[in-house]
Amino acid sequence: MISASCLLLVGVVTGRIPDDGRMEWTFTGEVIEWRGPAPYLFVAMTPEDSEDLREEARGLIYWGQVPVHVIIGGTEFTTALFPRGGRYLVPVKVAVQRAEAIREGEVVEVVVRLNLARE
Repeated sequence: MISASCLLLVGVVTGRIPDDGRMEWTFTGEVIEWRGPAPYLFVAMTPEDSEDLREEARGLIYWGQVPVHVIIGGTEFTTALFPRGGRYLVPVKVAVQRAEAIREGEVVEVVVRLNLARE
């Protein structure tokens, strides 16, 4: 298990590009476990990308969370990022873990795009 204080070691930026007037963040990060009421797997954005995303998502943020579209491997899904330790965490749903054979400790590439429609 990785504690919240270890989150500073996770996530490497590989790029960010505009898409139809919206921003897209692409980064590589280690899949970590964070225990709340139940264990969940996440990938942390870098502090710089998290700050940039926070600025772009000002009108979308609700209860600190940001609605997004995410691509990991060949799997696309919607979720909500939430802040933790100065970064946004990308939840890796169980269905995505299974589809992409993702386990804790692996390094994955993540594409995040703001979900303007909150679908």
